[in-house]
Amino acid sequence: MSAATAEKPLRSDARRNRERLVASARELLASEGVDVSVDEITRHAGLGMGTLYRHFPTKEELVDAVLEDAFAELVELAEQAAAADDAWAGLTGFMERALASHAANRGLKDMLAARGHGATRAQAMRERIHPLLRRVIERAQAQGALRADFTAEDLSLVFRAVGRVIETTADVAPQQWRRHLCLLLDGLRAEAATPLPVPPLTRRQLTRAVRRKEA
Repeated sequence: MSAATAEKPLRSDARRNRERLVASARELLASEGVDVSVDEITRHAGLGMGTLYRHFPTKEELVDAVLEDAFAELVELAEQAAAADDAWAGLTGFMERALASHAANRGLKDMLAARGHGATRAQAMRERIHPLLRRVIERAQAQGALRADFTAEDLSLVFRAVGRVIETTADVAPQQWRRHLCLLLDGLRAEAATPLPVPPLTRRQLTRAVRRKEA
């Protein structure tokens, strides 16, 4: 067996270990925030500290890898939306999947707030995504599915609005944002309203959510 052939399983194992570390870090950073320890991350991944340090000598580098992974996922979603034959389905599919990722990775916002160059990376990601989404919007309008006065800037505000719903209702009704998104999307087209996927908040839930957010 040649040396090159013998090294291939090692490279494959190393790649899988790196992916496990990044996936573990992303899950724990999302649920516990930026203060989660590297010890906890390696235990969660089922790996040792030596493996961690071979791939990521510092926690900062591991967090950077998590951000890179999360942003690459969003870019891929935008590319899929731009490639869809049905532009409305591409646009709404992107919105739903991107917001679902946001809901599942609420700690990502904390990471960006705590890291200046993380914000720079986020801006670079937005610059890649915006032309793709503008193209999807224009195609959806040309296909007669999306109202003609909707813009990419409006889309940004839709994300902010639903993001606020995610933050406000996460502890009392974590899927409530899907109802709000459906209401918003029905306002962007003239077709019959889509059945809402989850029930509305009760008054008690709403009161609890708002009070918890304001506390």
